[in-house]
Amino acid sequence: MLLLDKMTEVTSEGYSRYLLKRSALGKLYRTYWLYPRLCRYLEGHTLDVGCGIGDMLAFRPNTVGVDINPHNVDCCRQRGVDARVMEVDQLPFAGETFDSVLLDNVLEHISDPSPLLAEVRRVMRAEGRVVVGVPGRYGQSWDPDHKVFYDEASLQRLAEQHGFQVAHFIHMPL
Repeated sequence: MLLLDKMTEVTSEGYSRYLLKRSALGKLYRTYWLYPRLCRYLEGHTLDVGCGIGDMLAFRPNTVGVDINPHNVDCCRQRGVDARVMEVDQLPFAGETFDSVLLDNVLEHISDPSPLLAEVRRVMRAEGRVVVGVPGRYGQSWDPDHKVFYDEASLQRLAEQHGFQVAHFIHMPL
């Protein structure tokens, strides 16, 4: 369960409704700045872990999403995009299925990302690429469900611990 503000307790269904209330400015930011920028680093068949309501899936062809929230997955399917429910730390795919994996605003919600990152490694092809997005200091305090703050040094350490090599750090303006 997630508390989005002091007045609203949100269940998984409520969280999906919350995501659907995105602002017009937020949609413009994602559509015209964030997603085009992320797509520069995604290759081939891509997995979007924590796909939410499927905005990236609708934006980028050849992308499959997973989410632990079945209401988000239902929303994705209603939008006509490919999304599947995943169990915590278990990706529902065979090994070496994806050319790239996106974890956009996912890791900060997980106390110990090691099991999930091992799963990412398992489903990714040998020369695959992982793209990770985490909030900056301001964004970290935005959501009370955020458990871990990552800066460049901690992301570098996390990547190395799991056999990934950091190629770029990109700072988002918002």
